[in-house]
Amino acid sequence: MPLFFHKKPALVVYVTCGDPDLGTTRDIVLAAIEAGADVIELGVPFSDPVADGPVIQRASERALKHGTSLAQVLTLAAEVRQQAQSTGLIIFTYLNPILRMGVKKFCLVARHAGVDGALVTDLPVEEAHEYLRAMRANDLAPVFLASPTSPDSRLKEIAAASKGFVYAVSRTGVTGARQQLANDAQKLVRRLRKVTKLPIAVGFGISTAEHFAEVGEFADAAVVGSAIVETIERNRGREAAAVAEFVNKLSAISSPPSARTG
Repeated sequence: MPLFFHKKPALVVYVTCGDPDLGTTRDIVLAAIEAGADVIELGVPFSDPVADGPVIQRASERALKHGTSLAQVLTLAAEVRQQAQSTGLIIFTYLNPILRMGVKKFCLVARHAGVDGALVTDLPVEEAHEYLRAMRANDLAPVFLASPTSPDSRLKEIAAASKGFVYAVSRTGVTGARQQLANDAQKLVRRLRKVTKLPIAVGFGISTAEHFAEVGEFADAAVVGSAIVETIERNRGREAAAVAEFVNKLSAISSPPSARTG
């Protein structure tokens, strides 16, 4: 599995698939990639998204009204992969949709779709043995969440099980944009550096170009989710263009001065 991050800080963009519909999601994803996103997290809508704040909860509700399923998200991933060969594609989901499909079938379909890996938000690393076997058998990268409250022994387990990158949660609580980044993020990245050589992406609460630049000072990548989903929510009819504008602003922060525009 090649590393996803070819520049620092890399930009990881999360979208809730099916919000407002799958065709628009495809357009949004391709626009985000064109604007500079390095990795796309394809969020599978779920009826009880306990790790997510109100913005992504609303997006999941809208997507589920259309009947958006894990199988449809994997089909979308295959469509995106046909047009974007070098972008990282991660399935971001809760465990239940994978169990309904079957762990082995999910991994097989994901591999054939051109997916690079998956992040299962509510699957503890201690209970992931079957999942990890199936992921590795299909050369998929399992990405796990590392929390500021995790003891060092658990960070070692998470690092050992992860492939591609480790997702460092910037603070405790649910997803959602914040005015300021928590100090916990930098401390957590420092602790993770002691137990892994994998790239580290920081997420939860990153919503501005300033946040993105700040994270780039100490981590390999920043994950932007709720701010993207909120941009989609607020720009009905021009979702892809609005996301491209937002991603361009973030990408410009990490570009060398000669490469920046405007």
